Amino acid sequence: MPVIKPISDLRNRAKELSRLCHDSGEPIFITRNGEGDMVLMSLAAYERLQARLDLYRLLDEAEADVAAGDRGVSVAAVRRQLKR
Repeated sequence: MPVIKPISDLRNRAKELSRLCHDSGEPIFITRNGEGDMVLMSLAAYERLQARLDLYRLLDEAEADVAAGDRGVSVAAVRRQLKR
């Protein structure tokens, strides 16, 4: 379940929000005047998100290569390269 906090908690309870971000590993949604305004997350959670996005980009590129007719490298060719 997402954690939602008012923006005033950034000023009044920053240390508590930091601990919550690190302990849960999940983002905290910050509201301003009852509306969604920003997302707060630990550096570790951000890096995991970036790594996932990089993986999706690589998979998308690979799928585009296959759609364009690229068949990749054969297993025999990889074995020959590894033996060198």
